[in-house]
Amino acid sequence: MFENLQDRLGSILNGLTGRGALSEADVSAALREVRRALLEADVALDVVRSFTDRVREKAVGAGILKSIKPGQMVVKIVHDELIEMLGGEGVGIDLNAPAPVVVMMVGLQGSGKTTTSAKIAHRLTSRDRKKVLMASLDTRRPAAQEQLRQLGVQANIDTLPIIAGQSPTDIAARAVQAAKLGGHDVVILDTAGRTHIDEPLMVEMADIKKRSNPHEILLVADSLTGQDAVNLARNFDDRVGITGLVLTRMDGDGRGGAALSMRAVTGKPIKLIGVGEKMGELEEFHPRRIADRILGMGDIVSLVEKAAENIDAEKAAAMAAKMAKGKFDLNDLADQLSQMQKMGGMGGIMGMMPGMAGMKDKMAAAGLNDKLFGRQLAIISSMTKAERANPDLLKHSRKKRIASGSGTDASDINKLLKMHRQMADMMKMMGGKGKGGMMKQLMGGLAGKMGLGGGGMGGMPDLSNMDPKQLEALQKQAEAAGLGRPGGMPGLGGGGLPGLGGAKLPGLGGGFPGLPGLPKKK
Repeated sequence: MFENLQDRLGSILNGLTGRGALSEADVSAALREVRRALLEADVALDVVRSFTDRVREKAVGAGILKSIKPGQMVVKIVHDELIEMLGGEGVGIDLNAPAPVVVMMVGLQGSGKTTTSAKIAHRLTSRDRKKVLMASLDTRRPAAQEQLRQLGVQANIDTLPIIAGQSPTDIAARAVQAAKLGGHDVVILDTAGRTHIDEPLMVEMADIKKRSNPHEILLVADSLTGQDAVNLARNFDDRVGITGLVLTRMDGDGRGGAALSMRAVTGKPIKLIGVGEKMGELEEFHPRRIADRILGMGDIVSLVEKAAENIDAEKAAAMAAKMAKGKFDLNDLADQLSQMQKMGGMGGIMGMMPGMAGMKDKMAAAGLNDKLFGRQLAIISSMTKAERANPDLLKHSRKKRIASGSGTDASDINKLLKMHRQMADMMKMMGGKGKGGMMKQLMGGLAGKMGLGGGGMGGMPDLSNMDPKQLEALQKQAEAAGLGRPGGMPGLGGGGLPGLGGAKLPGLGGGFPGLPGLPKKK
């Protein structure tokens, strides 16, 4: 999502920042291109028009055109207006009401209501420690109620027992009563969808609303539907009254117009976005972070949050102890590759790193993608415990057996072993004596430049224990230190990361987050 828009806006705004001075004609020409890029991304016409008008009004003032870096000021104005268009501040699900809080899910058939209902229930259970009851009100679609029950079993969440022949309004009333008796904090009502908006659907929704008195009415919309999603949101808001939006399939290759339009058209906040099929792949919608990604500024805070969720603290401590001794075997390499996959793979991580979004094409050209990591994990899985612990055992006959077991060939195994050898060499350097080793010095130096002290790895704070406000503060400090701008890592020569040799990649003489920098062999 947003990749085409990111490329287009990036090239337009880079053209502005590269100039010493800007005329009014330069700004107007750039805004014409921005307008075209937004329309191609399927953003609603009236939204595009008001966006470009607001940017033009601020960008052609005398203060901008005479400022030291007018191009960068225009980029800042576009960035700020993009955040405003997406909703300013992020808004989560509001549970500030007497228990049980009723959350009603509405939307068209096929938009992902049932799966999203289960994802929200899982999120409230695991993150907010709420007791949740789910109820399916969809009596028309075959096995819809059974589908929600199965999802409840998978996620260990209570579901309302199915009674055949009950009407949706009766099920809603029974669900609220059952939640009161069962001591549940939240009730999620999964209503029926239609292939299109029709009168009976809207009447049914209004009746359910009257019987269950929901505190939140969330419209679930497919982010790939483009302009239609805006009309859908308008209709549901006029007839039922929605309190927020949930966009599904944000991990798809759509153009992103729905996400950019719906908030501006309805005035209702986008509360959550679905970024995958798995139960945990639901994220809060943060307008600032989305705007940062669209303009190629990265998203350090989301990257840190993903790392905190997916990185096993005990494994990380054990890895640090091994690093201190200069040890690094193939089991450790497999752990590193698995963690990267959990955090969204190479492309997902790079999209969140400042100034690194443009590296995706270079990675693909070099054959470095998530399939490569999958192959490498398959090779390691085909080895014995002794071979993983001691790669020196791998001679020709063993390599032949591993290649057969993993569906690869000897050259793939040799590349993996070379990569491991280079990383093991780096581990020895990192675990070396003198001022706490290279890694400690690097991380401590970076922390010093960002004005952060104490804790963590040689001066970096312990990111996993920070709350969202502290993470936002860290993002601002990072931007102030030059980390939030493309090519602006402090003292690292144009977008490089500490110890990673200028943001290079494994096998290209550099490194990657979680995979330390690879030195060139002499």
